[in-house]
Amino acid sequence: MRVYLPATIAMLRELNTTGEFRARNGTGFALTPALREAYASGSDEELEYAALLDAARASLRLIAAEEKGEPRRAVVSADVEGATHRPDLDAAVVRLAGPVALKDIAAIHVDAAEAEDAVTAAAAVIDAADLGDPDAEFTLGDAEDHELAWYAPQELPFLLELL
Repeated sequence: MRVYLPATIAMLRELNTTGEFRARNGTGFALTPALREAYASGSDEELEYAALLDAARASLRLIAAEEKGEPRRAVVSADVEGATHRPDLDAAVVRLAGPVALKDIAAIHVDAAEAEDAVTAAAAVIDAADLGDPDAEFTLGDAEDHELAWYAPQELPFLLELL
C-alpha cells in the first residue's frame, strides 16, 4: 500500500542518518476504502493526492510542535505492508506496523524556499484552523497553495545539503 507520511526536515535528516523513517505515532495517510467513499468521484491518482495533502497538513502540526523546526512541509511516500486503517481518526488515516526502510520509500516531497513564510504562518494557526477559525483556514490555504517539490529517495543527501 502506498502511504504518505508527514515529516519535518529534522525527520528527513534522521532518515538520511539511520536509513529508516519513523512516522510520529506510526501515523500515515493513504487511499483507504473510507477515503474513496468520502468522495463522490475521483480517480485513484486524485484520491492519493488528497491523502498526500492530508499528510502535508499533518506536517504543519509537526512543524508547530518543534521548538526550532525548519518551516518547510515534508511528506515521505512509501510502499509498505501491514498498514491498518484508522477510521476513528479520519478517512485517510492509517497506522504503520513499524519503521519504513529507505528502500521502501518511493519519493520525498518538500516545500521550496519561497513557501517558508506561508508555512511559518500556517504552523502558528494550525490548531485554530482545526477548530474552524476562518482566518486561520485562510492562512492555511496560503501555505497549501505552494506545491511540494518531488525528490527521488537517492536525492535526499543532496536536498538536505542544499537546505
